[in-house]
Amino acid sequence: MHRPENKLLRQLPQAARQQLLGHCEMCELPLSTELSVRGQPLRHAYFPTEGFLSLVIDVESYPALEVGMLGAESMLGSELVLGLAATPWRALVQGAGAGWRIEATDLRAQCDALPALQKLLQACLLVRLHQQTLAAACQRYHLIAPRLARWLLMSQDRSRTETFHLTQEFMALMLGVRRVGVTEAASLFQDSGLISYHRGELTVLNRKALEAEACSCYAADKGIYQRLMHMGA
Repeated sequence: MHRPENKLLRQLPQAARQQLLGHCEMCELPLSTELSVRGQPLRHAYFPTEGFLSLVIDVESYPALEVGMLGAESMLGSELVLGLAATPWRALVQGAGAGWRIEATDLRAQCDALPALQKLLQACLLVRLHQQTLAAACQRYHLIAPRLARWLLMSQDRSRTETFHLTQEFMALMLGVRRVGVTEAASLFQDSGLISYHRGELTVLNRKALEAEACSCYAADKGIYQRLMHMGA
């Protein structure tokens, strides 16, 4: 039976990967678990093998806003390559799964011992910087429906399933828009046969059509990752 892997770890030379995993432990990532706290240094880094995380920022009295998403293609904690630093966001498990966990001090020590690991984390951090810059422009200039299509595709890519649990309230929160806007866009997609949605269970019925509805940032986001991580689709 195929065991899910983390794509970043897979890029390391075998000896370096085995050395790093010797300092890691496999852990469950239950839904809604908070893996990092805004303003506090990371205690652990995570390499998801299943499920996915949302990076959420809180601004004064406004609702929380998602500023990043990552799954088995990435990791939480690449900023540790720069040293000990407080994070500006909260990392929440949006799709339950599992992954490798390593203490922050151990990861920094392994970066010093393994140049390939340090290079990989630097590339991962650069990808996040580019993707978050793109996300800021997307939120400012693109309409709700194309943004929702993009977000659903990103969620499906990381959940690796056609059906996942999502409430309209949560979708609105992640997109930083009013719930009525998400309701209208989701209803349009459902009426067009792109998705089905019932009591929080969303199923992608026509992925190709949903891709056509998504804003250009979906393809651009994937292009950033493929270019900077030297990885195919």
